[in-house]
Amino acid sequence: MESEENKKMDMLQGKHFSITDPQGVNTVIYQINKTEKDFLKEYPKYTVERLEYTEEIRGDSRRKTFYVDNPQPQGNQLAILSFAGEKVIINSGILIDNEVRIAKNPSAFKFDTLYSEEEQEFKDFNYTPNLKRDICVIDPETTEEIKPRLYFDEKENKVKGKCKLKPYKSYFAFEVRGE
Repeated sequence: MESEENKKMDMLQGKHFSITDPQGVNTVIYQINKTEKDFLKEYPKYTVERLEYTEEIRGDSRRKTFYVDNPQPQGNQLAILSFAGEKVIINSGILIDNEVRIAKNPSAFKFDTLYSEEEQEFKDFNYTPNLKRDICVIDPETTEEIKPRLYFDEKENKVKGKCKLKPYKSYFAFEVRGE
C-alpha cells in the first residue's frame, strides 16, 4: 500500500524537503514570489504562497515534508514561521537544487500582531493575476491562514480581499517588501 507522502510526491512535479517540529512548535513555510515586470505597476513587488506539506508523528515530534511545485534555477526564497505558544520565530531560507539553506543569522523583521476588542475587517489587499497575495494573516493558535473575502473593486478595476477578524483574539500578519 502506497503511503500518503509517496502519493503526494507523485502528484507534484518539483522538489521537497523535510523539517522536524519539536513538541509545542508548529512550522509553516511560504515561498516568496517576485512579481513579473509586466505587472509591477499595478501589483506588489512580492507575493507569498504557502507550501503544501505532509506530516508524520515521530514520538513527541512531527516530521513535515514540504513541497515546491516550481523549483527555480536560481533558487526559491522561503519565509519560515515557527509558532510556539505566544511567540513566532521568523527565519528565511532558500531552496537550491536539493537542499534548503536557512539563514544562520535571521534577518531583521518588523511585525505587528493584530488584536481588537471588536469584530473587524483587516485591510484591503491586492491579488495578483494568479491570485497570490502580498499580505498573509495567520491564526497563531492553529497556524491556519485566515481566508479573505474576495471582491472586485470597480474603481481600481482589481480583485481585492479583506479578512474578517474575531474579537479578543490575536493574529499574526506579514508581507514581504524588500530583498
